[in-house]
Amino acid sequence: MKLLQKCLLGLVLIPSGLLFNLGTTNASQAIAQWYFGTWDCTIDGRSAKMQWLVVDDPQTSCDGDVCRTTSGVKVVGRFSDNGSAWVPLAKRSANSNSLSIRYLGQEQDNWFLRYNAKSGQATGWTTWRGKRYPLSCANKRR
Repeated sequence: MKLLQKCLLGLVLIPSGLLFNLGTTNASQAIAQWYFGTWDCTIDGRSAKMQWLVVDDPQTSCDGDVCRTTSGVKVVGRFSDNGSAWVPLAKRSANSNSLSIRYLGQEQDNWFLRYNAKSGQATGWTTWRGKRYPLSCANKRR
């Protein structure tokens, strides 16, 4: 018990700024991926927008009166078909030239894009009710 009291006392004496600033990560430090940013898309002939953003994702956990916050980031995606409301997307997997996407709207389904670094274009497909539809996207930053 005395050892535990000494450890807790030692932790209390460490300035909290030192505890929370070491090893923190924020969205601006994430390594950029080809699919990050805002994309102008065409889905089955209709105009659409897609966005992939890196956002801060702090996590707090408590054990009794002692709480700990860790910092991190996560990737969030969203899609707007022809000016409609934004619908969340989830990244299933990605590499240097492809992105597998989970559409998280009312009728969830899997999508896919393959990226061409020379043209800055990504082409692939969406699915809806078991049928595939063409999807192509261009990123203005390229």
